[in-house]
Amino acid sequence: MSETPISKEALEQALKEALVETLSEQQDLLRALVAEVLEDLVLGEAMREGEATEEVSRERIFDLLEGRA
Repeated sequence: MSETPISKEALEQALKEALVETLSEQQDLLRALVAEVLEDLVLGEAMREGEATEEVSRERIFDLLEGRA
């Protein structure tokens, strides 16, 4: 099997075209991936903020959730 040399520019163009085609065919997957990343970022920020606040008892949390507050 012989190898055909390919220029860096041709390789880059082929990769770009393949990526664009894949992303256009897999839009739902891309949306889900972006949503998951954003969710993780927001959750991480909420956890950092929560570490800087005072503790609340489990009972108090359930009171709030059940509308008894």
